[in-house]
Amino acid sequence: MSFRTIVQFAFDALLAVLSISLVYSIRPSQFGPDGELYRLHSGAVVLFVCVVLFSSFLMDVYDRSGKPRKREVLIRVMLAAMASCLPFSLIYASLPLALPLQSTVVIAIGIFAIVQFLFHAIFSYMQFSLRVLVLGNGSLAAQMAEIAESSERNIKVVGFVAVQSPGNERASDRNRMVDVKPVEPILGDATELPLLASSLRVDTIVVALSERRGVFPVREVLQCKMNGIDILDAPTFYELICKKLMLEQITPSWFFLSSGFRRTSLFMAFKRFLDILLSLIGLAITLPFFPLFALIIKLDSPGPLFFSQIRVGLHEKEFRLYKFRTMRQDAEKVSGAVWSTENDPRITRIGSFFRKVRIDEFPQFYNVLMGDMSFVGPRPERPEFVEKLKQIIPYYSKRHFVKPGLTGWAQVCYPYGSTVEDAVEKLRYDLYYTKNLSAYLDLLIVLETVKVVLFGRGGR
Repeated sequence: MSFRTIVQFAFDALLAVLSISLVYSIRPSQFGPDGELYRLHSGAVVLFVCVVLFSSFLMDVYDRSGKPRKREVLIRVMLAAMASCLPFSLIYASLPLALPLQSTVVIAIGIFAIVQFLFHAIFSYMQFSLRVLVLGNGSLAAQMAEIAESSERNIKVVGFVAVQSPGNERASDRNRMVDVKPVEPILGDATELPLLASSLRVDTIVVALSERRGVFPVREVLQCKMNGIDILDAPTFYELICKKLMLEQITPSWFFLSSGFRRTSLFMAFKRFLDILLSLIGLAITLPFFPLFALIIKLDSPGPLFFSQIRVGLHEKEFRLYKFRTMRQDAEKVSGAVWSTENDPRITRIGSFFRKVRIDEFPQFYNVLMGDMSFVGPRPERPEFVEKLKQIIPYYSKRHFVKPGLTGWAQVCYPYGSTVEDAVEKLRYDLYYTKNLSAYLDLLIVLETVKVVLFGRGGR
């Protein structure tokens, strides 16, 4: 999470506390449904803060994919305020004493929406720029500059330092092959790196050299490092900004020299405990609806209720995955194993809806309970596709070093894919998850999945 987003979350939480406290303090004495005088307690404040922040998250108030205009921020804040009314209604229906009078909460929501918009509008003018100097003047350096410019993190590329070598083509050479702007400004050569970094007040130097042997300015880069400047190679900078891995620049040695790919026995045991708990909760909630789903599927098309298929799991061990059937019976009898496509004629009418809202995935709670899958992890692929992709895509088998999941980083960051190119792009996200496996990342994926399900993003 970027520093800007952390600040936004923290200030919004403070504003929410002030909003509910202010409204309660100026309202007349309030009596609960039981006739007793109601007193605002910390539990009610925390509940209010959690609901309004989660609603803001759902409505993309903290969206980091771009720099929205004030009008867009206003619309998102208004939608978040309206979205928060539903969970509050459910709370009042189930726990009437958990919150103050409904009118108090409604006024607090309105005040919070106003101050939240004002804060975000003012905050958009504040700059937290990271000053970056790129070591290199070839195509890789140009790519790093493009990534920095498209980032929401307010990164300012102050310039480039030239390193000439037959292995590092100039940006002008690449410009003749691909429509990429030549790198500019080139401020000097590698011998001037410490002086340039100091005079330009650089925070980070990105090493963007296609070939380092015989040309890497070790002494100059070391001097910058000792002066307190962060030194990042291109794959690390790409990972930091894009939240995925730069497969083209990764070597086998990178996997064991880079940070990450750590998992303790304690964390994995905790993750398994949560998988069992969540799968039991999921089955308890969804099992009563299985007869209804069965009736709908049977009325829509002939065939079995469930669809099972062999998938590749942890350490490439195969297991049987279960789903509600969403395609016609014997859909692959003629075509064989193929990816689903947009407007796939094999998908039934109700199957299309089930896929959009992920109802077809409910039986996989059983797979999670049995230990074949986790709640969060790379989506399991079919053996036929795995063998094909392992021959085409480097490091594809590395995604099988964690359990496959009901949802994953690739699923919330990238739409459904049905080509080898899509598989490459999703592998970038899957390996990023494997490298940065943590409870925080799992929680973020679960929250993002809620948005995907509610708004039907990516289903096919």
